[in-house]
Amino acid sequence: MALLRNKLIMDVNLLYSLMNVNLVEICLCRLCCEIIYKIKLPGPAILGEGKPENQNHAIIFTRGEGLQTIDMNQDNYMEEALKMRNLLQEFLKKHDGVRFPSILGLREHIFTGSVSSLAWFMSNQETSFVTIGQRLLANPLKVRFHYGHPDVFDRLFHLTRGGVSKASKVINLSEDIFAGFNSTLREGNVTHHEYIQVGKGRDVGLNQISMFEAKIANGNGEQTLSRDVYRLGHRFDFFRMLSCYFTTVGFYFSTLITVLTVYVFLYGRLYLVLSGLEEGLSTQKAIRDNKPLQVALASQSFVQIGVLMALPMLMEIGLERGFRTALSEFILMQLQLAPVFFTFSLGTKTHYFGRTLLHGGAKYRPTGRGFVVFHAKFADNYRLYSRSHFVKGIELMILLVVYQIFGHTYRSAVAYILITASMWFMVGTWLFAPFLFNPSGFEWQKIVDDWTDWNKWISNRGGIGVPPEKSWESWWEEEQEHLQYSGLRGIVVEILLSMRFFIYQYGLVYHLNITKKGQKSFLVILILRSLFLHFISLIIICNKLLEYLTVSVGRRKFSANFQLVFRLIKGMIFLTFVSILVILIALPHMTVQDIVVCILAFMPTGWGMLQIAQALKPLVRRAGFWGSVKTLARGYEIVMGLLLFTPVAFLAWFPFVSEFQTRMLFNQAFSRGLQISRILGGQRKERSSRNKE
Repeated sequence: MALLRNKLIMDVNLLYSLMNVNLVEICLCRLCCEIIYKIKLPGPAILGEGKPENQNHAIIFTRGEGLQTIDMNQDNYMEEALKMRNLLQEFLKKHDGVRFPSILGLREHIFTGSVSSLAWFMSNQETSFVTIGQRLLANPLKVRFHYGHPDVFDRLFHLTRGGVSKASKVINLSEDIFAGFNSTLREGNVTHHEYIQVGKGRDVGLNQISMFEAKIANGNGEQTLSRDVYRLGHRFDFFRMLSCYFTTVGFYFSTLITVLTVYVFLYGRLYLVLSGLEEGLSTQKAIRDNKPLQVALASQSFVQIGVLMALPMLMEIGLERGFRTALSEFILMQLQLAPVFFTFSLGTKTHYFGRTLLHGGAKYRPTGRGFVVFHAKFADNYRLYSRSHFVKGIELMILLVVYQIFGHTYRSAVAYILITASMWFMVGTWLFAPFLFNPSGFEWQKIVDDWTDWNKWISNRGGIGVPPEKSWESWWEEEQEHLQYSGLRGIVVEILLSMRFFIYQYGLVYHLNITKKGQKSFLVILILRSLFLHFISLIIICNKLLEYLTVSVGRRKFSANFQLVFRLIKGMIFLTFVSILVILIALPHMTVQDIVVCILAFMPTGWGMLQIAQALKPLVRRAGFWGSVKTLARGYEIVMGLLLFTPVAFLAWFPFVSEFQTRMLFNQAFSRGLQISRILGGQRKERSSRNKE
């Protein structure tokens, strides 16, 4: 009877899971299915993420009192396993005089540092964190939690307190550190010991590293929003609370504030230039000859290029292998463009952390963590870094160009370099680092193949079942998916942030030559001129929109049977665009500089309109303008792709650029005598031989 009853319960639960019913029904009344009570679940039967769910489910099949959870990218060593007995004795000691440890922290040995220069940077960065970083967190700060999975858990402690991973979906992506949060909140004690070390394979390619850092930044944004960090902040004493902030939320929040400061600084400088205040301030002797201010700006530029990010690595290498070795490796890292890598990582952390704070929607990102030495296509890099780096880099570049155009007449070159050198470095890094660290990124044949693949991807139509890797439309819809699940507050903040493009345009229109003629003291004339110039920008945007709409519709309707009509329509569009430019130059007496300034004004404004339309997608779709928004967005993507691809293709003309890049990426492999060119070309040769067969 007991077996029959259990079988009946399992069949009922299986039936409800197959029907995708969000109810768990307890059916225990002799042999008949009588519902006693119901528990409504928040979603489908699969409640949490797969990895933490599997870990917590596997605990019941373990034995003993110590539990070690090892990731698939980790390794163990025979000589380290012999020291496990000594490590387990730490469970019998009260490390703070009051409590026994609930988690014994271990260090990791990163063994993938010799694959490429990026793997070397990542290995040194990770090594400094798992050694001197975690030593400091454990003692004296007492805020070490659970990072990664070489740590040894007190099995009985965690079995009765929620498991070794927090498996709640959506909010707990970084399940490992939440295990440390749970242990600390339930009066556990997390320590750090270096009896043994566990091998770990870290990411070795830029795309893998970026996806890993995106996952960590998303998880940290969720930690900021979680009740666990809220409870820790309320229960810690003041100094331990500050230590917890510094080691969890504070690092990513400071990174976000650093990038926001650059935006505020540039928009503030632009306001001073366009309003004329900077010219008035620069004529004052106290400001013009302020040497301490120039020294402060120079030191700020030195700090911002990512040099300070390498100091923890310098200290760790110095402690373990001597400071002479540390200094030589530090210099070698600078020659292999370590500041470029760390500045690029700054943008990755900022974008995903800020987006998670505004909209949520973090998800697990598989990184692979293989020995990656193959070439990443241009379309792959564009899909991965478009919103996090390329768009922001182009915006900062436009601000720097406008700042140079309207302020070069009264500003000294030294002051401009001291103010904007680090920002130009950030712009160049965010725009071209993915191609600089891409194996065979400047090989001409690869560039030709990338251009063909890019054109195919940007022109393919999306739809149900079309993955983002095959069509731009599918990728574009997926890229703004987080806005659909965002709250009202996130949508409002997104719209308010997009308003900066309209304020930027409003400041540019007063510096056109047509606004400098006539009497400027009449407020009505200024308002009319401002509205007129805004109307000019809207005409150009509408003309571009009409052009893309006509071409896209015409290609579908006329290209097969009416080639002559299709070409006439394209010719009429071109003549209309040229006539509008002639009218704008002739009637309002606009100059070539005015046309350039108008382009610099309306391009960001059109992007701001796109961002607002995406935030208000249900209203725009209901109004019937979503197809027009998609067509305009495709035009912007094509322009951004051309801006990025042209310098890369130009450098690919010179063979020595590719050789220099390969030497920079794989310097350690060259020193060991490996022939990297054969490794990089092996995949292409193998593919061609298969095609011949």
